[in-house]
Amino acid sequence: MFKQTVFVAGLALLFSSCFFSSSNKAEDNIKLIPVVTDERGEEIAESFIRVNQVGFKRNELKTAVVLSKTDFGNKKYNIKDIKTGKVVFTDNIPPSIGGWGGYNFCHVIDFTGLTSDGTFVVESGEARSNNFRVGENLYSKVVDSLLLFFKVQRCGPTNPHLHQVCHLFDSPNVVGDPAAGKVDVTGGWHDAGDFTKFLNTTAFSTYMLLFAYEFNPKKVEFDKNGDGAPDILEEARVGLDLLLRMNYKPGKLVIQVQDRRDQTVGWRMPENDTLRFDRPAFAGMGKNLIGIYTAALAMGSRIWKNRFSDTEFSTKLLNAANNIFALRKTAPDLDQNPIGLYQDSKYEGKLALGSLEMYLATNNGQYLSEAISLAKKADSDYWWSWGNINSLAHYRIAKYSNEMKQYLENNLAAFNDSRKKNIFGEGTAFTWGTTNTFLGIALQAILFRDLTKSNIYDSVAVFQRDYILGKNPWGISFIYNIGSRFTKHFHSQVGYFNGGYLPGAVAAGPAPAEMLKGYNIQRTNFSYDKFNSPEVKYYDDRNDYVTNEPTIVSNATALFVFAHFYK
Repeated sequence: MFKQTVFVAGLALLFSSCFFSSSNKAEDNIKLIPVVTDERGEEIAESFIRVNQVGFKRNELKTAVVLSKTDFGNKKYNIKDIKTGKVVFTDNIPPSIGGWGGYNFCHVIDFTGLTSDGTFVVESGEARSNNFRVGENLYSKVVDSLLLFFKVQRCGPTNPHLHQVCHLFDSPNVVGDPAAGKVDVTGGWHDAGDFTKFLNTTAFSTYMLLFAYEFNPKKVEFDKNGDGAPDILEEARVGLDLLLRMNYKPGKLVIQVQDRRDQTVGWRMPENDTLRFDRPAFAGMGKNLIGIYTAALAMGSRIWKNRFSDTEFSTKLLNAANNIFALRKTAPDLDQNPIGLYQDSKYEGKLALGSLEMYLATNNGQYLSEAISLAKKADSDYWWSWGNINSLAHYRIAKYSNEMKQYLENNLAAFNDSRKKNIFGEGTAFTWGTTNTFLGIALQAILFRDLTKSNIYDSVAVFQRDYILGKNPWGISFIYNIGSRFTKHFHSQVGYFNGGYLPGAVAAGPAPAEMLKGYNIQRTNFSYDKFNSPEVKYYDDRNDYVTNEPTIVSNATALFVFAHFYK
């Protein structure tokens, strides 16, 4: 069998230095660990050690998983300092707690006792991990990168990254409102790897950027371009501007731009889109959309008033929020998306969030009463996705109703039970968009700690974070250029035409095999196939829109989570 040797440690740092101002001088002299692979890029070994490839804070829970075809129980493992080559931590490997796919033995090792700063590797026999660091300032690059992804996704004349201005004629007509004529819904972000835009996900992502800022401004106050405004708020402004345009006349919303044809005309850069003059808008309304739309605009109104003293823009946002929020009593419960994407199943959580933000923006006590009532009806949802954000409403309303924290704890207790039962610490079941769901679990743990000052669910957040960054069966970081082994072949047209470069993109992640059977995906890259199980599979393949497509929703959730871990 043909063999080749690749050096996995340090490649991400070398490549990213061209694009990011932050650097880690301590890593300049790191020794590279060779990983032997075959012609398909698969590691040639029987045993592997999976670990968070970015690293851990000094006093944080630190774990890894030994994935093997042979029993490693009671064998020793060593942790070496990469720079000095010295062993700094050693212990025995505990018994296997189960198997994964073709690997019958999985051992969880705990090295929380390693608290010294440095860059390290875990070794046991022929098995070794990717490099990881211990220190306090590890996640600045992750936050920077996640935010840059939004600039890649920008549509219209918004100074996008990696592509030219595009789609300047959104939209020639409004389906569902023949009297509307042409409307201006240019700008905003492409939703995912294609060039469609949705009110639901734009409003959610905008809200999350604003929420990340308001939750802890010091974590995201950075201003890379030196124009006096935090970069995260500049990006949120892109979303807010499109949301304002989507309210194209009083009481009317555009909820989507472009239809399924976007996915049928072949791969192209957005500025070369053959459908650029034929991108219909779709009118719609629902209590679910009213909730998330008004939540984003009302929060934006407060922030622009308080942070920038921009009363003109603040008033414009609040007027649009008032206009749409007034429809909540008569609107249908749910919008009817014309192509069946991002279809909510309930509205109470989103409308509760919108009601709370409207209360904060107007001080109207009726809105607070509505928020509390709706949040109770929403109940615990035991999940996280673009459509399941009840926990966010419960957290926001808990300041005014103490019982709200119980709904949040119900979720976390279930997630914690799940992570204890799963070898790699997964907080819930796999799905389409697994990484977003896992990150949402981490987000809920962060919110609970802030709300209660209790650390009982901190480990839940750490386990989900570590899974995303390499402590998973495939040993891959699902964020581009983060860690030494990461997703490279995203289902993204902009990424594909830029040689795979897609800063900050978060892959959707592993999905149930049974779900994947329902899609005829012609894959060409099977480099991680040996780590798939009969039940769960992941493919780093540009054609795989289920496991490998990035979205603005996942990035918005990820940005909040990694900002929390950023010092």
